[in-house]
Amino acid sequence: HGAERAPCPGGRGNHILSRMADEVPKTTTPGVDHTRPNAARMYDYHLGGNANFQVDRDAVERGRAILPDATYYMQQNRAVLMRMVRYLVQDAGIDQFLDLGSGIPTVGNVHEVAQAAAPDSRVVYVDNEPVAYHHAQHVLAGSQTATIIQADMRDLPAVLDHPDTRRLLDFSQPVGLLVVGVLLYLEDPQPAELIRAYRQRLAPGSLIAVSTLTDEHASPALRSEMEELRGAYEAAGEPVYPRDHAEILSWFDGLDLVDPGLVTLPEWHTEDPNELDDAARPLGYGAVARLP
Repeated sequence: HGAERAPCPGGRGNHILSRMADEVPKTTTPGVDHTRPNAARMYDYHLGGNANFQVDRDAVERGRAILPDATYYMQQNRAVLMRMVRYLVQDAGIDQFLDLGSGIPTVGNVHEVAQAAAPDSRVVYVDNEPVAYHHAQHVLAGSQTATIIQADMRDLPAVLDHPDTRRLLDFSQPVGLLVVGVLLYLEDPQPAELIRAYRQRLAPGSLIAVSTLTDEHASPALRSEMEELRGAYEAAGEPVYPRDHAEILSWFDGLDLVDPGLVTLPEWHTEDPNELDDAARPLGYGAVARLP
């Protein structure tokens, strides 16, 4: 299972893994704990980014030793995010986005993908992790159409009433709400509550894009690896919560699922058929749904 592949930058997904040339001076970023790994910085390292510390890299490498396909799952999350954004712009006509738990900007971010198709697209990123916030500020400096706010995505007033959110996004019009690769860090019933709370503030015709972790179709060997990996993440202070199809589907009650519905990440508007045979395919589900 995954033994022949080197789960590190340089293989499949090179277009996702390209490093950014500029880097925020991490040692001067306020509010950063250099002694504990962090999910946003670990994700950045999985994707080949440079906004992470040795403690994050060590945690990722320990995880890779347990579950070699972990990096490929992270890459699938990034790839499906890009496909979802392109769909929202090109097929659904969305030109404003709220990206919750956006993490650390790297190549192929939402504003890059959206503005390649619709140059006037506006994007508000939301993240509470200091390195993610300050790195994004650095990347987005001077942009009039994309910004990041530092807030807990569960604090709706802090997100939706922030002056930068109100400046860029018009909630009387449809919005693309992106909740990709972040709900796995929330224990029940927070994911369902979060989606329900935000949808109440969105205009009809808005779309919600979600991806998250599952172990529903994992082989016994893969499930065992995932359990061990979950223990390692919990020990690092970043517990993760895989969900099954039925539970994730319940988050979309009352919404209209876009074809092909809730499917594994490579199945959602597939662009690379090879990913359909990837060993990491059973690790994630994704869907886009429209507010009627």
